[in-house]
Amino acid sequence: MQKLKKFVLESVEELRHKVTWPKYNELQSSSILVLIASLIFALIIGVIDFAFENSMEWFYNNF
Repeated sequence: MQKLKKFVLESVEELRHKVTWPKYNELQSSSILVLIASLIFALIIGVIDFAFENSMEWFYNNF
């Protein structure tokens, strides 16, 4: 139990004094970048899914 307590205390100490936290404007720009990238990937996967679905439907209807 003592090791767990020591681990938690050292973790809190590290988070308070050793970790560099981003500024609000950096965090905001990174969040916008992640949102845009996610939307682009979702659009690409949606187009691939649509094309694959239509090609399979065409294939099964013709053969």
